[in-house]
Amino acid sequence: MSPRITTATEADIPDLIGLLGILFAIEQDFTPDMEKQRRGLTGLLASPSGQVAIARDARGRAIGLATAQLVISTAEGAPSAWIEDVVVEAGWRGKGLGRALLAYVLQWARSQGATRAQLLADLDNTPALEFYEHLGWQSTRLGARRLML
Repeated sequence: MSPRITTATEADIPDLIGLLGILFAIEQDFTPDMEKQRRGLTGLLASPSGQVAIARDARGRAIGLATAQLVISTAEGAPSAWIEDVVVEAGWRGKGLGRALLAYVLQWARSQGATRAQLLADLDNTPALEFYEHLGWQSTRLGARRLML
């Protein structure tokens, strides 16, 4: 039986936090913090501008997630989707689950009128960069910057 992807609910937050811990252990810019992840997921799940997809195996164990949020793009004159979190448990990588999770959140974004999607990936995470390139995501000339408020 193949994994099942659904829209996450508040009941999924503990599993989502565990998956984010896997992701944040890979990314150099973020540190796992269960309380911050709980607050972020609670807000994202409550927002009409957000989508959280969760994948579960045949036994119901959480094995992957993807999140998307809408912003208004002045360049596009329409909503644009920010893909912020994509993670698949190591044993499930290379089996099409990441592609399916992205397709799930991108379909949601299209249904909300989004005309573009973008994401950030750790520049040292070669497998992730190769994954996105394989799926047709294009590099841009834009560099990410941040300022903590």
